Order: sequence, then structure tokens, then C-alpha cells
Amino acid sequence: MPDEAIRIQVCYAQRDTQTLLAMNVPPGATIEQAIRCSGVLERHPEINLEQQRVGIFGQLKPLDTPVQAGDRVEIYRPLKADPKEARQRRVAKKRAEGSREGNKWQGRR
Repeated sequence: MPDEAIRIQVCYAQRDTQTLLAMNVPPGATIEQAIRCSGVLERHPEINLEQQRVGIFGQLKPLDTPVQAGDRVEIYRPLKADPKEARQRRVAKKRAEGSREGNKWQGRR
């Protein structure tokens, strides 16, 4: 009996739209093979698999990871700002405004 194809999804989200493609791949297919076969690279030429991270259901994975039935392969956009630095800027802004929230980590209430 020949191996049956497995059903997966390939997802790429932009700020205002999301591309979600359902497809069948052969058993043993990798994340990279699934992405290339899905057609998402033709729809979104800005995707660079050598630079952007990928994963399955929010967990980062290398491109050579085999996919399993029901997986959602995700292509992640580059971050505009480092989350840690962005949080520090928000706290500094709150402190400058004199809010209780901005001062609670300095031991002041």
C-alpha cells in the first residue's frame, strides 16, 4: 500500500492580512519542502527563508524538520523592535509621567 499524503497548513501573517494555505504533502516532507510546494513564496516574494524564522504552532523549528499530519507551518516576520527594549521604553515613559506603575519596580509605591 503506498504512503498516503498528509494534510498540513502553511501560514504567513502580515500586519493586515493572513495567508493560510491547506495542502497535502508526502510523508517525510520537511518544513522547507512544504513552504516551497505551498506557493506562499510566489504570493509573498518578500519572504526570505534564509533570514526569517519558521516554526510549527508557535514553536521555532529548523527548516529540515519533518512535518506531521495536522501541523500548521508558520513563517515569522522579522521583529520591528526588540521586545525587551520596547518594554524598557514603555516603563521609562510611565516613570517620566510619574505613574505608580512606572515606579513599582524601583521599590516606590
